[in-house]
Amino acid sequence: MIAHFALIYFMLKVAAMLKYGMITAPAMATTVLLDTNFLLIPAQFGVDIFAELQRLCDFNYKVAVLEDTVKELEGIMADKTASAKNRKAAGLGVQLIKAKGVRVISAPSGERKVFKSTDKAILEFAVAGNRLADKSVIVATQDKDLRKSLRVHGVGVIILRQMQHLEFYL
Repeated sequence: MIAHFALIYFMLKVAAMLKYGMITAPAMATTVLLDTNFLLIPAQFGVDIFAELQRLCDFNYKVAVLEDTVKELEGIMADKTASAKNRKAAGLGVQLIKAKGVRVISAPSGERKVFKSTDKAILEFAVAGNRLADKSVIVATQDKDLRKSLRVHGVGVIILRQMQHLEFYL
């Protein structure tokens, strides 16, 4: 019975990947957009998020962050009221962005909107990116409210499960 549910889950996952063009479009790379809290996972839980992404994403993808995400990490690092553990985790997040060659996406000149939160910027970027025929965006986040908003808009989400591995949800 469990194997039956696993097979159904796998088929739904493949169907979602086909919907986003992740399997049949080798020239098109899906953007996996990392949220701030997702970049804190390696320091907080000891999980190699990049190895896990490679295991999970059996399609052409590139990892990216918004410029706002980098600024948020730097803000945590500079915040004296944040715990030393969180400042260290944010510092590791910034180092990983540089070491892994993660693409930092900034808004083109003249198109920059002011957001009250990085989450709203991520939501807008992901929804807009998925509207385009030649683009697909999946967001990696631990933020429950952001996950809910993304799923309402049909954006795929990658989360940490059981503090040890990543899973993809649509």
